[in-house]
Amino acid sequence: MPHNLLNKPAPADVVLQNQDGENVNLGSFIGSRPTIVFFYPKDETSGCTKEVCSFRDSYNVFSEAGAVVVGISGDPISSHKRFSDTYRLNFPLLSDVDGAARKAFQVPKSLFGMIAGRTTYLIDKEGIIRQVFNSQTDIDGHVKRSLAFVTEQLETE
Repeated sequence: MPHNLLNKPAPADVVLQNQDGENVNLGSFIGSRPTIVFFYPKDETSGCTKEVCSFRDSYNVFSEAGAVVVGISGDPISSHKRFSDTYRLNFPLLSDVDGAARKAFQVPKSLFGMIAGRTTYLIDKEGIIRQVFNSQTDIDGHVKRSLAFVTEQLETE
């Protein structure tokens, strides 16, 4: 079943703090450039570490395409800071402790509702969610689909 927000405007009125404690308003880039917003369950877990490091390792492709990459989880700022510093991440991790962003993006839970969902939203430069990829286990799929999306966005310009 397709996600409720597919082909609709992405929630842009969300403000969260990054790993440095600075406020980041998603509306400052959603609707002006291709945006990858990926929600992941927890800092420092094996799957999440693999996912964020894959986004890090592909960051030049995203940057050259003019795209923004943002990771979001319910971890506190201090955890994001350690995680970001340890793995030398080159994009912001946003802290969604109260779950407001998850709710706004309608991120599904998985595994009997006990683990936060792993969902990636591919948003075009007009701010429309064009693809939603939801998989706890296909870690590589999140980055692969994101790379294909930004390449496609460049080709349509």
